Amino acid sequence: MSHAPRFPWSGQNSETRLEASLARLEAEATASAVFTKALPDRARTQAKAAAAKASPLSGALISVKALFDVKGETTTAAAKVLQNEAPASADAPAIARLDDAGGVFVGITNMSEFAYSGLGLNPHYGTPHNPTYPGCVPGGSTSGGAASVAQGLVDIAIGSDTGGSLRIPAAFCGITGFKPTQASVSREGGKPLSDSLDSFGPMARTVAECELVWQMMAGQPVVPSEPAKARLVVPRNFGFSEMDEVIADGFEDLLVQLRDVGFEIVERDLECISLYEQVPPWHMTSVESRAHYEALFQTAADQMDRRVHSRMARANEISAVEYRQTINRRQKLIAAFREELGDDLLILPTTPILPPRLEAVTDDADFNRLNLLALRNPSLANVTDACSIAMPYKNDGHTLSVMLVAKGGSDQKLLAVAKTVEAALPQAE
Repeated sequence: MSHAPRFPWSGQNSETRLEASLARLEAEATASAVFTKALPDRARTQAKAAAAKASPLSGALISVKALFDVKGETTTAAAKVLQNEAPASADAPAIARLDDAGGVFVGITNMSEFAYSGLGLNPHYGTPHNPTYPGCVPGGSTSGGAASVAQGLVDIAIGSDTGGSLRIPAAFCGITGFKPTQASVSREGGKPLSDSLDSFGPMARTVAECELVWQMMAGQPVVPSEPAKARLVVPRNFGFSEMDEVIADGFEDLLVQLRDVGFEIVERDLECISLYEQVPPWHMTSVESRAHYEALFQTAADQMDRRVHSRMARANEISAVEYRQTINRRQKLIAAFREELGDDLLILPTTPILPPRLEAVTDDADFNRLNLLALRNPSLANVTDACSIAMPYKNDGHTLSVMLVAKGGSDQKLLAVAKTVEAALPQAE
């Protein structure tokens, strides 16, 4: 018999919890760069209405990444060049569903400009404080979303994931981030980065919370999955080079613990990695972002994050034919990945590195190197059109993150297995 999970929010306590959160936004310096805009009027209206809504989400405090349309607000994608655009006439469909279910929108969260970075810096709105690793980058691009949950300002953060942008900040801030299969959640009403790779999904404290919000965003029946097990594959030929020692040690310790609770774990090379290496993600992100923002790229470079502009500029390095060849190879890769993985799930560290200190990414060369390292492991799920989840655990005093990946369309199975893994993850005493 299924038992509905207990959540920390309710329609009855939403107004009290909201006012506490809004007060913290006013008072705490560490909250200053988390939101690009708070939404106190709308949130208070939603909180008043929450008690009357018979929904498991009713009263949950939610933050919304700045690339989603929120009715009456300008959708900036945390880009200065979009600040004067007309306000959105309606919520994005995935966001509207959360409003209908009794969600309380505390504010719009900061992000890497146009979602084009895995580290989370923003020269226009500042960089959100990382409460788990103070003085370090929060991870991107959903930087403010992760910080809003990790700081306890909200229960749920809604974001996007093009190469890890829900899972990298979740890993760096010590929370859970879920990248669903791309097709499961409508991308209407969201500012795109890459049409090929973008997915929309949630971050929260637990797998159950992510599952609930994803089901609602996707317009699916809200049915909690029963925890389950599956064979876990450690792909030793991908994701394990250039690792920080504490991450490598923590992961090996975790494998022992998961075997102890009955998981079958096999270690083998993924044959399709040879195909994966022929599908550079930057071909898609640079060309497809330029397709959407070409006029701004050409005329407003001085108002853009120069690092974002330089990544968009890489579209000039490939021809239309080369781009299409990459898209064709990706389709072959997706099919090969699905067949090779089958009903198994991949397990690997979410990122090979701990969050870099802010001073370590001031130099462009260092920034680019660390950005690529942060993106490396999670990007696999985007390029293979898979689903993936990152979950926090403790090892030797460090907050680390483990990632599961399942073939596209297996979201419900992934979440069910993630619940069993989550229950075995070591946490702080």
